[in-house]
Amino acid sequence: MSEKSASVSVLGLGPMGQSMVKAFLEAGVEVTVWNRSTAKVDAMVALGAKRADTVAEALDANKVSVLSLTHYDAMYDVLGQAIDHLPGKVIANLSSDSPEKARAGAKWVREHGAEFFSGGVMSAGDNIAHPASYIFYSGPEAVFDAHAELLRPLSPQEYLGADDGLAQVFYQALLTIFHPWLLAFDQATAVIAKSGHDIAQFVPFAVRASEAFPYFMDEFSKANQNGGWADLASLKMMDAGAQHIIDASEEVGVDAGLSHLAQSYWRKALAASEAAGEPVSTYALMLGKAS
Repeated sequence: MSEKSASVSVLGLGPMGQSMVKAFLEAGVEVTVWNRSTAKVDAMVALGAKRADTVAEALDANKVSVLSLTHYDAMYDVLGQAIDHLPGKVIANLSSDSPEKARAGAKWVREHGAEFFSGGVMSAGDNIAHPASYIFYSGPEAVFDAHAELLRPLSPQEYLGADDGLAQVFYQALLTIFHPWLLAFDQATAVIAKSGHDIAQFVPFAVRASEAFPYFMDEFSKANQNGGWADLASLKMMDAGAQHIIDASEEVGVDAGLSHLAQSYWRKALAASEAAGEPVSTYALMLGKAS
């Protein structure tokens, strides 16, 4: 990385934006920062970042600006303050949103004269230095390649393809798995606690059970490429199993809403199977191929 290219602007200093600034600084990259809250700017300046009092100053400071905002609507609000400063710049939007909003955002940025690619930050919280952290990128490959080295301090890179929304497709799909897991873990540990037992004693078994998850993902991915896993006896077993979880939770006063929702899908699949005269998978239900 040349001395001239080792500089970047970061707009948005929430926990993730601050982590990005720190990673850049630790790698010797010169960073200019902007944020609505001046207190957050002050904290980053104290670490060695340069201050931009306006969005225009942040854009003017460097060719590449990284956005770490709450959503894409915030991008329009932020960059809209300095539209005349966009031509010739490169916007790397690492904010979370839907794939279609990422595609629309990319179009808007390009219409105002800047290049664009998007990213989805898969990290352990805001710890982008964690060994499990990495970033999905998508958008024009030539644009990404031209600036990949500059962004390398943030996390390992996974470039997916030219579709501006693809990073968000993969990112949101993984969060689709993660969010129910978080709630399920809360429910599971609540059952342990309300049953009068030690969560710490339980956790090693939860970790041990998770070691089987890759096997299930492999098996179910194969099934889903062929219409999904569906067997009447197994669907009935899952329905009954969900009821057992509901009973175990509600007996000790734990909210079992997540398990009721899961059970509703097994029951929908059973009803659809009866109507179709053949097994219908929950995967087919989610695809909208069965009512």
